[in-house]
Amino acid sequence: MSTGTVRACFSAWALVLAALYYAVPGSHLYTWALLGYSSAAAVLVGVRLHQPARRLPWYLTSAALTCFITGDTWYNLVRALGHQPAFPSVADLFYLAVYPLVIGALLLFIRTSSDHGGNRGPLLDALVPTVGLGLLAWMYWIAPFARAQDLTLLQKVVSIGYPLGDVLVLAMILRMLTAGERPKALPGLGLAMLGLLVSDVFYGQSQLRGDWQVGGPVDLGWIVFYVAMGYTALRPAMRQLTVPAPRSGTVIGRHRLVWMAAAALIAPVVLFLEYTQDRTAGIADAPVIAAAAAVMFLVVLARVADLAMAQRRAVARERALREAGILMFAATDLAEAREAVREAIIRLIPAGARYSLDVSPPVPGDTDRTVSWRTAADLPEDRQTGGFPLVLFATQPLPGDRHGQIVLGADEEVLHTVRPLLEMLCAQIAVVVDRISLTAKINQRNSEAYFRTLIQNAADVILILDEDDTIRYASPSAEKLFGAPVAVTTPLAALITADTREALRDVLRRLRRGHGDLDGIELTAHGAGRRRVVVECDMRNLLEDPTVNGVVVTMRDVTERRRLEDDLTHQAFHDSLTGLANRVLFRNRLEQAFMVAERDAATLGVLFVDLDDFKEVNDTLGHAIGDQLLLAVAQRISSIIGAGSTAARMDGDEFAVLVEQSDTAEAAEDVAARIVAALEAPLEVPDGQGGVHLVSGKVSIGVATSRDANNATELLRHADLALYLAKGMGKGGWQRYQSDLAHAMVQRLEMRTQLTEAIEDEQFILQFQPIVEIAEQRVTGVEALVRWQHPTRGLLGPFHFVEAAEENGAIVGIGNWVMREALRQLAEWKAADPGTSLRYISVNVSPRQFRAADFVEQVHTALEQAGARPDWLLLEITESLVLKDAEKVIQDLRALRAMGVRIAIDDFGTGYSSLSYLRQMPVDVLKLDKSFIDDILTSRQQHALVDAIVTLAGNLDLTVVAEGIEEAGQRTALKTMGCHYGQGYHFAKPVWPAEIPALTGSAEPAALSA
Repeated sequence: MSTGTVRACFSAWALVLAALYYAVPGSHLYTWALLGYSSAAAVLVGVRLHQPARRLPWYLTSAALTCFITGDTWYNLVRALGHQPAFPSVADLFYLAVYPLVIGALLLFIRTSSDHGGNRGPLLDALVPTVGLGLLAWMYWIAPFARAQDLTLLQKVVSIGYPLGDVLVLAMILRMLTAGERPKALPGLGLAMLGLLVSDVFYGQSQLRGDWQVGGPVDLGWIVFYVAMGYTALRPAMRQLTVPAPRSGTVIGRHRLVWMAAAALIAPVVLFLEYTQDRTAGIADAPVIAAAAAVMFLVVLARVADLAMAQRRAVARERALREAGILMFAATDLAEAREAVREAIIRLIPAGARYSLDVSPPVPGDTDRTVSWRTAADLPEDRQTGGFPLVLFATQPLPGDRHGQIVLGADEEVLHTVRPLLEMLCAQIAVVVDRISLTAKINQRNSEAYFRTLIQNAADVILILDEDDTIRYASPSAEKLFGAPVAVTTPLAALITADTREALRDVLRRLRRGHGDLDGIELTAHGAGRRRVVVECDMRNLLEDPTVNGVVVTMRDVTERRRLEDDLTHQAFHDSLTGLANRVLFRNRLEQAFMVAERDAATLGVLFVDLDDFKEVNDTLGHAIGDQLLLAVAQRISSIIGAGSTAARMDGDEFAVLVEQSDTAEAAEDVAARIVAALEAPLEVPDGQGGVHLVSGKVSIGVATSRDANNATELLRHADLALYLAKGMGKGGWQRYQSDLAHAMVQRLEMRTQLTEAIEDEQFILQFQPIVEIAEQRVTGVEALVRWQHPTRGLLGPFHFVEAAEENGAIVGIGNWVMREALRQLAEWKAADPGTSLRYISVNVSPRQFRAADFVEQVHTALEQAGARPDWLLLEITESLVLKDAEKVIQDLRALRAMGVRIAIDDFGTGYSSLSYLRQMPVDVLKLDKSFIDDILTSRQQHALVDAIVTLAGNLDLTVVAEGIEEAGQRTALKTMGCHYGQGYHFAKPVWPAEIPALTGSAEPAALSA
């Protein structure tokens, strides 16, 4: 529940109780107690909700409310019992305890939230009205009790305690109100105390008159006290009362002066009223004294107000001058300083005043810094006054025998106010100008020193050549590069190796002929220790520059960079693990060799080599052993192929070999046979920790030659197809490319592409095979069987395209379509014949489709779109699905069953065949494979096995559906075993959707004949 809701509930509760209090006088005892105790509880709830920095003052507040309502409850209880409460009584003890608790809470609020800088202003401001109102309390409330002759001393003390406590509470509240920034919760606190004070005043007067009655309008003040305290504690702003506030300023506002004056006039006004009521008593000149005191106080207060206004103006001028100074000191040059001066002067002009300001650019001539009065006629011709007859004219000296001029026009009163500020601003301008000038000189000096230091410590070698190409200047870094100081007049060619001197002479000739700056010239120089170093040179012809008068040559040692580039080039074309060529280099060499072979009419061979079962090595022994195996295989291959051939690692565990040219294709086949033989025996592979493992290095190889290919790309594709054939022939051998293999692969690839188009063009259709109750031969379900209406090949069964669909992932889209279409068809049948015997439809799900991350959501969406119930759908999964990601599979199956969808294990007994997963997996149906049913009439063992499976399924509460029932004897045997459901040609072949209603409308066996 939000805090706003809590406050709304409390307000409504308090309003109801207050209404009942006045509407039902007989309920005073209960409604008043509920109102008070609810407010005390609301304070505690607010502390719990908002966690203020200090909780003690709020606990004291709640205790004060509790004491107050306890006193009221005692008082009302005595009256309800028909007695007149004594005075003083136990109720007065609780009442008087309220004041120290409230005063303690307010003192803690003041101590926590007020500043600690010794600022007595708020305290003195609060004492003025407190003393004045205290005087009123004494005259009209405390004094009557003190002078009453019919009260005992204890009664007088108790009676005086109430107004005295109210005055002290008033002093605390006024102290908080005059403490500068006021928390948002303070008005609520003040309202509560005002309600308490007002009701206490009227209660005291009623006590003096003896006409006090419970349930009168005076109680409204106490209701305000209770409700305002509770509501304030429930506001989030209550935390601000115990948070230190910023120190308040010393400027007295106009409103504070007015109400302080009104409070201070209370005493003379009371004196005057007392005199007018009884002229015979008191001082004879009381009116004169009261008038004089009032006039004197007002005069003094007027002077204080003038001082306060002057102080405010001084503070405003000081702030404007400070802000102007900040603007100017941020300037970095004279142009920025001029704009800053303009902005600064605008800040000095009083708000709303008309003015004209002209800040000139620097003008020639030296002058003093002055601020003087000028008329428009006395100004220079090009200065603007804005139509004002009198202006302030300021001059400011600037570096370089220049000065600036400022013309400020405004009303004379405004100019008198601004002139001293402008004089101080001009003094600041002088400091800013000196600082800018000094900074410019220092920057220039530092810049020269910086560039000198930069040249002396530069890593690059800087040389200046004369017209005869001899060195006039060499930077200190030349000694590090060349191994010794470079002497003046040394020819540049002496530093360069003989094999690149001609290139140097050519570059210098082009530079002098005006070919422009030459960058990136690479030469070889004699480095330290006479080692050869590669240097990169940038050359500038500055012979016409009088400050240089020479050719500037910048040299840098790039030997390591060139070596690194060579290494990177090697890495870009070689495998980092085996050191063999990579795919890019192999392809480049193959294309070059293919062109040469075509020219020479020679035969070029390409081998694709793939490790058999390499994934098992990585999974069982780790990737480190796998890497060592790849390295060992690469070494074996390299040792066999010879120097004229190229071996490359193409990717993962796949290698390629480019066999050198020969006259026949047998050369490539011979290399393939030798590689297979060399890797037939297990390889000893180190594990890096001192151990050795015997690991199978058997490979399958595809061989292709350039005789069967038109280009290098086709040759690679042929080798890949041959490798595919070698893998399919049982691994551990080699196969040469055959054209019929290519044709089959092309068909397979075409089918993959056509499958994607078939999904988009909706070329798939469904047939349905009935699932019947074996005993009554009534159709209770159907299995959806997908067919492909191929545009050219006609109707294709799953055998022709499912495997290809699994490979390219199209099976996911096909499966989703089958599920949606099957559910739609079932909903259509049921809508057409509500009495149909058809209860569900069975849909096969491939492992790849089931493992989709959103498969469960796909099922849910298909059911919604078809308007089908979940129990209408039976999903058939294979046993192999549980071999991978079993935990996720089980989780998804449970989600589907929780939805209401049933699950069947298809072709049970032909795959994983572990009975343990039947206990773990959430399934409903076992579909016995046709291979179990074929021999149950001729094989006693097969009959017993099927009988055992049916019995086990019954014990596990699983339904069994026997597939492939083709004979009446098989149906009878299954019925005897207790198998309730079956499907097969004995009942019906797969039929089209239009034929299903006729089968589901009759239970006669004749209707199910094939």
